[in-house]
Amino acid sequence: MAPSRHADEGGQLQLMEPDRVEEEEECFESIDKLISQGINAGDVKKLQDAGIYTCNGLMMHTKKSLTGIKGLSEAKVDKICEAAEKLLSQGFMTGSDLLLKRKSVVRITTGSQALDELLGGGIETLCITEAFGEFRRPERIVPIAERFGMDANAVLDNIIYARAYTYEHQYNLLLGLAAKMAEEPFRLLIVDSVIALFRVDFSGRGELAERQQKLAQMLSRLTKIAEEFNVAVYITNQVIADPGGGMFITDPKKPAGGHVLAHAATIRLMLRKGKGEQRVCKIFDAPNLPEGEAVFQVTSGGIMDAKD
Repeated sequence: MAPSRHADEGGQLQLMEPDRVEEEEECFESIDKLISQGINAGDVKKLQDAGIYTCNGLMMHTKKSLTGIKGLSEAKVDKICEAAEKLLSQGFMTGSDLLLKRKSVVRITTGSQALDELLGGGIETLCITEAFGEFRRPERIVPIAERFGMDANAVLDNIIYARAYTYEHQYNLLLGLAAKMAEEPFRLLIVDSVIALFRVDFSGRGELAERQQKLAQMLSRLTKIAEEFNVAVYITNQVIADPGGGMFITDPKKPAGGHVLAHAATIRLMLRKGKGEQRVCKIFDAPNLPEGEAVFQVTSGGIMDAKD
């Protein structure tokens, strides 16, 4: 995978293309194909202006949200959704068909064989992987590129980056990703400190319910991006102290975001410091991975297997 640099300030999004793009079938149907189903080109343009670039993405919106787009009536929305359903042939599928669909999952290496084995081959596309806890990060992209024998400038050109300053700005950036992903085959989306902006923009218990609702909407958007474009979504999270942990709990910290974030993330990883530059990754929660730990090392050249 193209290497990345994380930061602690929050609100940073990085999107990465594969290093070598092989010819492959697109995992989505372009929204332009609705024209062949009798949908007016002007109405398709309205959908694109609203950040909807694929038929798959269209079906992830409610009719209520679609009728909120200026110029689209309920009758038009019904006709558009009917045309999209014909293109996608959505409905029930057999277990064999689902297994075949799962073969499109791409696993992105972390750089450490032990960590890859713990994750079942690497960071998966089609889902959200969350990492929380104390850990250090690679210092620069260039040394990592050199380690893997890649051209550093080419690696940098394969990464697009944006810094969000409010939770609303962050959500709007996610809406704009559909246009870029519909044009180029990105495979990894990193959201750094996913909860940071929400903890700043909402304060006190009085705003907790609204904060969690907005957080749920953003996480829902990330889930849809992962499934719509076969992208691996990797989010880093902060921790909070658990006063109810008790005096017998060695580490009373727990991930921020509550149940909303817990249910959205498919794979949750807990990271803690080891000896020197070593770090320990533990499977905190995952539907298809056994409990276990992996020790790895963080260097200027990225994540590597731990050295004794």
